[in-house]
Amino acid sequence: MKLGVVGLPNVGKSTLFNAITQAGAEIANYPFCTIEPNVGVVAVPDERLDKLASLYNSKKITPTYLKFVDIAGLVKGASRGEGLGNKFLSHIREVDAIVHVVRCFVDSNITHVSTDIDPVDDMEVINLELILADIETANARLAKATNMAKGGDKKYKMEVEIIKSIIDHLESGKPVRTMDFDEEEQEIVNNLFLLTSKPVIYAANIAEEDIGKPNNKLVELVEQKAAEENAEVLVICAKVEEELSTLPADEKEMFLESYGITESGLNRLVKKCYSLLHLISYLTAGEKETRAWTITEGTKAPQAAGKIHSDFEKGFIRAEIVPYEVMMEMGGYNQAKEHGKVRSEGKDYVLKDGDVVLFRFNV
Repeated sequence: MKLGVVGLPNVGKSTLFNAITQAGAEIANYPFCTIEPNVGVVAVPDERLDKLASLYNSKKITPTYLKFVDIAGLVKGASRGEGLGNKFLSHIREVDAIVHVVRCFVDSNITHVSTDIDPVDDMEVINLELILADIETANARLAKATNMAKGGDKKYKMEVEIIKSIIDHLESGKPVRTMDFDEEEQEIVNNLFLLTSKPVIYAANIAEEDIGKPNNKLVELVEQKAAEENAEVLVICAKVEEELSTLPADEKEMFLESYGITESGLNRLVKKCYSLLHLISYLTAGEKETRAWTITEGTKAPQAAGKIHSDFEKGFIRAEIVPYEVMMEMGGYNQAKEHGKVRSEGKDYVLKDGDVVLFRFNV
């Protein structure tokens, strides 16, 4: 899965990106420092892997991964090509979800594109540019669908009606993700590849001195605005997260405690991304390797097996399942089997988060 980190210039976007990926994205105090998108691959934290690997004495532990893309700072007029607008829009079109970094700190040493720090205005600048770009996309598709509908095809007539409702919604200043569609309609919407249909997490970037303080007025504004569009909010200090990312593992917990933080921003961000994209992880374990695999909620056993290898899906026979908690309680697969805790599931079984799976297949 690919997540695009976006925001106005100088809101802490690249700082946050560096913190979560340690990819060394360039950071500077001027607009458009990020021109071509930086890409970083992040291991998804999962404490279950270490514990499961200890049961099997696994030689290797392989987590699952998310890909983060640091996209150029956006300015007003991007939908008309202002700044690096065209590049920005093409890059954001390729991601599965958006992490929208919003500045919730005051620092006279760091320039801002406007005179005042107003996170809601910042949010609306980007959202408006995405809405304008989507209106252009939807109108172009509407012209094609209208022409095709002249032949009497009900499919295109339905598409015309849906696109018209989308354009009305966009012109009222609202993103497509706030609309409701049934399964058939959603398939049409997905094929439009609209920017505002993508799920969003607003990362409220606060100052170091504001960590743990209640009633942050700027953050409250972000939360109120996000609630209007059913978006997630993550309060984070990019500067502190970047410092944390440079520390040895044995010093990180102490560093977090000094700020009264129980969990890193990376962990919290990944959890929110998983929830936002409806992702879960199933686990496989053995002496050679213990590994996590990312799938979408609702994935059935054969398709989940196909994540490992296409042959597993083609020749799927059954999946032997032990929930992670049961596996730890029993002390291993053999013990779980002796106590009748290993379930044999067929092609219609929908995998659950934390299932420890052994796939049986024949090719």
